[in-house]
Amino acid sequence: MKNNIDYSLYLVTDRDVLMDTDIYTEVEQAIKGGVTLVQIREKSIGTLEFYNIAVKIKCITDKYKVPLIINDRIDIAQAIDADGVHLGQNDMPADIARCILGSNKIIGVSTSTLVEAQKAERQGADYVGVGAMFPTTTKDDASAVTINCLKEIKQGISIPVVAIGGISEINIALLKTANIDGIAVVSAILGNKDVKTAAEKLEGLFRN
Repeated sequence: MKNNIDYSLYLVTDRDVLMDTDIYTEVEQAIKGGVTLVQIREKSIGTLEFYNIAVKIKCITDKYKVPLIINDRIDIAQAIDADGVHLGQNDMPADIARCILGSNKIIGVSTSTLVEAQKAERQGADYVGVGAMFPTTTKDDASAVTINCLKEIKQGISIPVVAIGGISEINIALLKTANIDGIAVVSAILGNKDVKTAAEKLEGLFRN
């Protein structure tokens, strides 16, 4: 699976943006709408709660054969046998994570400059997330990245590039010129009453 990952519509979870429903229902609806990869991001809960949530979401992603990535927590990824982890600039280095997880797991790294992206590639990352591309309320510590910088990163590394940060139906066209491999979204899918339709629209806009 690792060599055939489709990064085109990458869902990052955030229960705070849900509209009167639960994360499990919405993740399944998002996958039905075209989400190709799911990352569980939980910054403010304990290990047991994170583990329990991850176990339930993995049952859903396994059902649809969609890869599941865990944000930051290598221990949770190992405990549930997730497909991989996503690491920030202040998390464990990608090469150390690779030693722990082995060669078959997916490792992604958040980057905002070409230097960071090239370092991630050297350390064995499978893809980089680049952002924040646009203003976002779900991650207030992300550095702003220009479209030109995104293009520079895409041209300067050989691993897949996924844009993240405030991406919506309105601005997605601005990213097309960078020839990126995917978009990572939170609110643009989970912040809608009809998650499935929201995912379908974003997938169509990105692919066409």
